[in-house]
Amino acid sequence: MTTVMLVHGAWHRPSTWARLEPELHALGYATRTPALPSAGERPTAGMHDDAAVLAGELAAVEGPIVLLAHSYGGIPATEAATGAGNVERLIYLSAYMPDRGQSLYTLHGLPDTDDTSGLFPLVDQPRTSLYGDLPDAEAEQAMSRLVNQTRRSFTEKADTAAWHDIPSTYIIAERDQALPPALQERMAARAAEIRRLSTGHSPFLSQPDRLAALVDDIVRSAAG
Repeated sequence: MTTVMLVHGAWHRPSTWARLEPELHALGYATRTPALPSAGERPTAGMHDDAAVLAGELAAVEGPIVLLAHSYGGIPATEAATGAGNVERLIYLSAYMPDRGQSLYTLHGLPDTDDTSGLFPLVDQPRTSLYGDLPDAEAEQAMSRLVNQTRRSFTEKADTAAWHDIPSTYIIAERDQALPPALQERMAARAAEIRRLSTGHSPFLSQPDRLAALVDDIVRSAAG
């Protein structure tokens, strides 16, 4: 059985995948949802710590893995998958897709900073930017689950980039108001394949059935 390992983004926890997991299970996939230590109530971890946790999770799975990362999660996933012999495909879902020596800061064209301590402020207008295509009640519930995120995680640079060696698919969220589609397009050019969803930043909440079907199609097309 193929395991889809789901890597959450900044300010989120594994519970953000709760709607997508049963959809993937119904299609015959196992799932695994590791918690990145850079997000939490009082986090201090950086991107390399997140990557180390993911590497351990990948090593603990028997059988093939599809590593699906969302938003910030694409950065530690890119590093963690290097050398993991069981990762058959990387899927970047409106995610950062760094090359060696790049961080979230540099992908946005921001200069390096000596101040890597403390927390990074929550994105502006999270109701709109993160959950713009969710009904109000569901968006409020999602926002109530947001946690803190360290500045270190955004400034630490990837040492390796697994997409050089592992087949990759980039899913562009075309109505994303958090990670600009223009930036997604630039990063997606690195992937072996580009797919698109007409959704906002969080299709695993707004259209989990459609996202699961797309993941299944990506996996089956690659196998075929």
